[in-house]
Amino acid sequence: MKFNKYIILVIAGLLIFSCKENNGKDLAIKDANTSQQASDIEDKVSELLSKMTLEEKIGQMNQYNGFWDVTGPVPENGDQAKKYEHLRKGYVGSMLNVRGVKDVKAVQKIAVEETRLGIPLIIGFDVIHGYETLSPIPLAESASWDLEAIKKSAEVAAKEASAAGINWTFAPMVDVSRDARWGRVMEGAGEDTYLGSKIAVARVKGFQSDDLSTHYSIAACAKHFAAYGFAEAGRDYNTADVGTSTLNNIIFPPFKAAKDAGVRTFMNSFNELNGIPATGDKYLQRDILKKQWEFDGFVVSDWGSITEMIAHGYAKDGKHAAELAVNAGSDMDMESYLYVEELANLVNEGKVDPKLIDDAARRILRVKFELGLFEDPYKYLDESREKEVIGSQTIHDAVLDMAKKSIVLLKNENKLLPLKKEGQKIALIGDLAADKTSPLGSWRIAAKDETAVSVLEGLNKYTGNTVSYAKGADVSIGKNEFAFEVKINTTDTSGFDKAIQTAKQADVVVMVLGEHGFQSGEGRSRTDLGLPGVQQELLEAIYKVNKNIVLVLNNGRPLAINWADKNIPAIVEAWQLGTQSGNAIAQVLYGDYNPSGKLPMTFPRHVGQVPIYYNYKNTGRPTLPAKDIVFWSHYQDVANTPLYPFGYGLSYTTFDYANLKVSNTYGKDKKVTISVDVTNTGDVKGKEVVQLYVKDNFASITRPVRELKGFELLELKPNETKTVQLTLTEAELGFFDNQGQYLVEEGDFEVFVGGDSYADLTSKFKL
Repeated sequence: MKFNKYIILVIAGLLIFSCKENNGKDLAIKDANTSQQASDIEDKVSELLSKMTLEEKIGQMNQYNGFWDVTGPVPENGDQAKKYEHLRKGYVGSMLNVRGVKDVKAVQKIAVEETRLGIPLIIGFDVIHGYETLSPIPLAESASWDLEAIKKSAEVAAKEASAAGINWTFAPMVDVSRDARWGRVMEGAGEDTYLGSKIAVARVKGFQSDDLSTHYSIAACAKHFAAYGFAEAGRDYNTADVGTSTLNNIIFPPFKAAKDAGVRTFMNSFNELNGIPATGDKYLQRDILKKQWEFDGFVVSDWGSITEMIAHGYAKDGKHAAELAVNAGSDMDMESYLYVEELANLVNEGKVDPKLIDDAARRILRVKFELGLFEDPYKYLDESREKEVIGSQTIHDAVLDMAKKSIVLLKNENKLLPLKKEGQKIALIGDLAADKTSPLGSWRIAAKDETAVSVLEGLNKYTGNTVSYAKGADVSIGKNEFAFEVKINTTDTSGFDKAIQTAKQADVVVMVLGEHGFQSGEGRSRTDLGLPGVQQELLEAIYKVNKNIVLVLNNGRPLAINWADKNIPAIVEAWQLGTQSGNAIAQVLYGDYNPSGKLPMTFPRHVGQVPIYYNYKNTGRPTLPAKDIVFWSHYQDVANTPLYPFGYGLSYTTFDYANLKVSNTYGKDKKVTISVDVTNTGDVKGKEVVQLYVKDNFASITRPVRELKGFELLELKPNETKTVQLTLTEAELGFFDNQGQYLVEEGDFEVFVGGDSYADLTSKFKL
């Protein structure tokens, strides 16, 4: 019997060794195949380039928005006719905002079957947080700190968009921003470089999958390169003015992470940096991105940003703008029309090296080959798949899961939440509570109005309580003619009385307040971060008659809700959660899902604190030097501290951190190991994001008071303890100097571990 056990162990060991050996061989074969495939693509690109005229190469660098009803008559006059002729001649490399199999097939057929060389189009679209079925806005997804869920969300978006004929998304936005006034914070991952870099990788891999040539993968686009999130005063399109330390240590890393993850396109930004519009910035595009980082995909301008260099005062006219942009490294012109009109003349005049045209065309063709468009230009165009995939139950289930994981519990006094499931009278108040469009958020071009599940619908699925709804007041009172923004109700309080009477008769009041979905996003900067319109007045009026209030926030940015924090017992940050919004919120309010989200941006006490962020510099006068001394870095009228810090979020259970250990060694393996015991001290199962922050106490370039350098999402049963181990390597312990060189210096370090950026379990080590 012992002999038999021995034989079994030997055989098992051999099998394991064999599996490892085979796995290693498989990986080697995969790498070799990938290398061979890349080589084959380069050969094919070179062969195709040798057949192309200068005008056809430039045509690949030209992107047009959808400009006519592709299933209708051919345009005969004006700009549309000119664009159509360009398409037929092969002078268009990409189109955007053409969607649906029928329409995409129509334009692709022209490119493939009517042009001289039959080069397929790459079809772009803003798949920002879904196609027709929407996940939460990206900032909300980032609050999950769940990288696998975020990756899956991008996969689902790619699956649905690709079924509609799309093969390129202008996402993810990886701009770091510390300013909640900037409307586009809703489109990114928040204020932190480390978290933003991890999320950038997850989204790129989700969109592109492991094989870009599959019919469900779409090319991703890291945007906006660079410093767009640092627009002065939080005003969109405004100038960015940052130092080299901020540029290298805060702004660049998420872009570099996206590049290393294999992102196939970059988009430059609208802002200028150091007096040069990003679209015409050679340092950014050629020196950093293409040379130093060895990026071999292509760079697309943002909408019309090449021609906007004239307004910047950087280009004297359109021809000059085209010259500056292409020489700087902008490979594709989105909707400026300048490359197709001016580049050939610029080459003939010797102002643009034809090698730059070849390089740009090569980059674009390379991505088209990688997508498999030359092998089958119609691979994304299957009408039966379109009907089967778009809006499928599988996709709805996925976006609901993402929505629940994105919700952050900000306050829960006296355990008002979760709600009891029976025997209560619930007053549901707020225009947004019954809204089926606003929860879709901004960047929802393909989604249909009135398709979100409202909070009212979500709560009504629970039948044990009586839910009485009263609007209270409209949030918006109409849209502009393009439906890109809304007018806010600042005067009409005629619905207050009904809401007050409803609240008086209730055991619990659930108020859904916040921003309309079109109040955040591109071009939607705000100077007031409070509840818009008459909503604050409504909240205070209800509070006078019933203090048992659960405030559910719908918003696309951090808000300044100081009054609510002082007075309202329960506050839930529910963002704009997309198609399944109401179901997700109801499941969290009733406790069928225990909230686990953590804030990806700091919430200020007052807009005057903005920009406010956790990883600030200490300054030479960080604290009050003595009683009644005024000369230190502070405000006279509000504390320096935030209302809710970065990384903050509660649960229906509680967690205890103990037994922090730091391996005070940094030997040949060049790493420091941190371990901590985390215990669920409550009575329900819950998830916690264990966060590790580091402070470099002195350095040749001053470092922030603390920086996120690791985190782990874990789930614990009541009274369960797990030991979490996190590792610091050179990647986490170093920084970039002002010449862009990465340094790891000797010195004293502190570590902080806990559930948010104010983590107070601390230890020290030396390098």
